Amino acid sequence: MSTSIQTLRWVPESGQPEQLFVLLHGVGANAADMGPLAEHLRREFPQAAVLAFDGFEPFDGLPVTQVGGARQWFSIQGQTDATRAARLEPVLPTLHAAVQAAQQAVGLGQQATCLVGFSQGAILALELAQRYDGLVGRVLAFAGRYATLPEAAPKQTTLHFFHGGLDPVIDVQHARDAMQHLADVQGDATIDIAEDAGHEINGALLLRAVFRLRNHIPHRSWRAAMGQAPDQARVVGGDED
Repeated sequence: MSTSIQTLRWVPESGQPEQLFVLLHGVGANAADMGPLAEHLRREFPQAAVLAFDGFEPFDGLPVTQVGGARQWFSIQGQTDATRAARLEPVLPTLHAAVQAAQQAVGLGQQATCLVGFSQGAILALELAQRYDGLVGRVLAFAGRYATLPEAAPKQTTLHFFHGGLDPVIDVQHARDAMQHLADVQGDATIDIAEDAGHEINGALLLRAVFRLRNHIPHRSWRAAMGQAPDQARVVGGDED
């Protein structure tokens, strides 16, 4: 992995990793902010390797007191819905290479890898999975959205959306719209909404994330087992907590 990408790593106490989680923080935060989430995933999946990357740029917003420095994946200064997708473009190839390097370092393949993003990190995770279908087996998108709704759904990646019903930063309707659109294009996705939560990863959503990881069988696995054609996929709707 490039030494220019600052990375926090958590690995199993013994034995080889069986899963890989790559964590992407929100704007104005850094890899260390994903520490509590990393520790939660380690408790639930002791044989998982967990990596958290620092955003590739220093945060260019208002001054923030942040141990280790505030970071961002792309600038939000003057950002509009029309310009958001273009701002991701320079980031995607670098992040793609970083995820591949992480997979090689721990000896795990694409389907054993899960991207976990919060806010801006979730936007990036969704776009990365769309651009490089099959790079990861799953995406956990907390309080995120698509930069632009995709014309087609990824065939090799399952998408899990988690959102607070009172989110004042990225409205929950973006998650609902994404699910409806993915249903229209035959994607494999779930949604869980904590109605009283804001722009956060709260306990209820964490519980649902672990439930999805343990219980949702990707449709590509069902198709392979049943000998079905790829276009027979459907979206599974989630519970709204």
